Amino acid sequence: MQLKLKDKVVVLTGAASGIGAAMSDRLAAKGARLALIDKSGNALGETLDRARSAGATATGYVLDITDRAAVADLPDRVMADHGRATVLVNGAGVTLLGTFDQTTLEEFDWVMDVNFNAMVRMTHAFLPLLQQQPQAHICNISSLFGLIALPSQAAYAASKFAARGFSEGLRHELEGSNVGLTVVHPGGVNTAIARDARVPSSTTPEEAEARKARAAKLLKTPPEKAADQIIAAIEKRQPRLLIGRDARMGDRIQRLFPASYWSKMKGFVNDK
Repeated sequence: MQLKLKDKVVVLTGAASGIGAAMSDRLAAKGARLALIDKSGNALGETLDRARSAGATATGYVLDITDRAAVADLPDRVMADHGRATVLVNGAGVTLLGTFDQTTLEEFDWVMDVNFNAMVRMTHAFLPLLQQQPQAHICNISSLFGLIALPSQAAYAASKFAARGFSEGLRHELEGSNVGLTVVHPGGVNTAIARDARVPSSTTPEEAEARKARAAKLLKTPPEKAADQIIAAIEKRQPRLLIGRDARMGDRIQRLFPASYWSKMKGFVNDK
């Protein structure tokens, strides 16, 4: 049965920019009630202003989703403000551009904490509220790099492969219940993720800029287009979504050449 989002309470992380901000704009237009989460207070305020200008009921929560205590307290805050939670979108994400031998364990853990551990904690915190609703849904944003892994992306790919595995396992557990789950694998979406990417502390400035420039060239899909597709998948309670030709191509090549896909793809990627 399709999930109607009007008047549903959507809890959304990473709401201040990129896909998250675009989703907030689209959800506000659909009449959803919004609980928007980000650690960037100023940018989150702009997203909130747009949602409220569109007539939506929207609240903002400025917090770091790697803060265990803050995440544990968040369901009570959302319940106090909205009385329920219907949809959870785990959309926050970061990346680290650097080879594994350049990366410290602290840097690797930072990526895993934001992209994977926080997703697990948010889901664990909000699942009891979702289970109280007649219909509810979880949407976890993985990546094309949750299907394939590229050089200089070991930490990011590890976090997104983990997000995929967690999502698929949880979806199977929830089968037949009131809570559905969509795992999303976007290809290159034109957000600030490459510009804002961290690089290992041992990387030279020249190397860092070259990696960011190369990564930015792969970001083609507008965030608004990605947001529309994700929201449609939530409404249809679709289990899996690939966004962009690059994601569809990467998924296909990995299936055909599971051990050698990089040899088939590196010419295309390195030419960008």
